[in-house]
Amino acid sequence: MKLSQNFRIMNVIILALITTTICHHKIIFFLLETATKLNIFAVPRRNVLSTMLSTSTVILFGSKQITLAEITGATFREYIDTFDGYSFLYPKSWIQVRGAGADIFFRDPFVLDENMSVEISSPSSSKYVTVEDLGPPEKAAERVLQQYLTEFMSTRLGVRRTSNILSASSKVADDGKLYYEVEVNIKSFASNNELAVMPQDRVQRLEWDRRYLSVLGVENKRLYELRLQSPEQVFKEEEGDLRRVMDSFRVNKTV
Repeated sequence: MKLSQNFRIMNVIILALITTTICHHKIIFFLLETATKLNIFAVPRRNVLSTMLSTSTVILFGSKQITLAEITGATFREYIDTFDGYSFLYPKSWIQVRGAGADIFFRDPFVLDENMSVEISSPSSSKYVTVEDLGPPEKAAERVLQQYLTEFMSTRLGVRRTSNILSASSKVADDGKLYYEVEVNIKSFASNNELAVMPQDRVQRLEWDRRYLSVLGVENKRLYELRLQSPEQVFKEEEGDLRRVMDSFRVNKTV
């Protein structure tokens, strides 16, 4: 009952914000995120955002655009790279970040630790035929985990990382190609007072706890890796969406 009541209140507030002509969309997003952090809305954050976008389309364009409103209110968009040869779905509320080092990079605009990217091996230095060139899924998972740990190496004193491979599996997708799926968890612990004299003043505390999901595929003699990163607490809420993104990843032949 409380959930239904809060959802109705949320819709009224969003409607009021959108219909206020002086209210910019950035202000709406800010207020929405603030309300979510304060737990005013007892509904998933992405559902709130999707509802707001869908409602605003109907209001701005009228009843003739109901179909557009339904499309706008959908959870995902599709990204297709015909030049490099891959495609995937991504949450429609996420934004693209350029210059992040990956071939493509999207992130949640509010939870910056939640993001996704695609990495591709160099065409001049790799001659992959199949993802099985990496060995069995378990061996590929060890490689993925080691790559993450290398990237997260820190020169700070008192930093400790723990890691665990949660799963490693293979699947044949609807395109007939073999993919590996890997899930790992990495935790980072650090002390704010590592130079303290007394041991009790150098206690390490958890600074972040993240889930990493990878999908590996081979095409065009190159290794493709879709990477998803999410804080564990957020992953529990959005696991369905993140797994949908994983399932959507495809590698395609290029001309």
